[in-house]
Amino acid sequence: MAHTSTHNYLHIVFGTKERNNLISQELQPKLWAYIVGICQNHEIVPFIIGGMPDHIHALVRVPPILPLAKAVSVIKANSSRWMGENGTRFGWQEGYGAFSVSSSNLRVVEEYIRNQEMHHRKMSFVDEYQILVERHEKSVPPLRGL
Repeated sequence: MAHTSTHNYLHIVFGTKERNNLISQELQPKLWAYIVGICQNHEIVPFIIGGMPDHIHALVRVPPILPLAKAVSVIKANSSRWMGENGTRFGWQEGYGAFSVSSSNLRVVEEYIRNQEMHHRKMSFVDEYQILVERHEKSVPPLRGL
């Protein structure tokens, strides 16, 4: 096979420093658009970027030559710098969650990210994140006998 074909779809989630509400409603569309640009500049394919004042969700396809940790670092560092340049004292939390997404579920995850405001009428970011972690841990049985 002459060409490489990869489909590394990921739902990446991370919060603001100390989970403070640092991303104002009016700044959100500008920040999401800026993050789309960051992704495109690093050959990360963004499907949707969204979130709330205290966290972000990004559904992306990461190229095979870019390690996941580097992709997240590039997004966080550049968006944090942009927020600072636009008058917001800003920082992201240190960690992140990255959850694999099958191509058959891309639209479901896009809709989930698009409806963040509705989700957070019922639950906090901490609860949402815990549910994401638990769902993905349960979906992959541990390897036995290796």
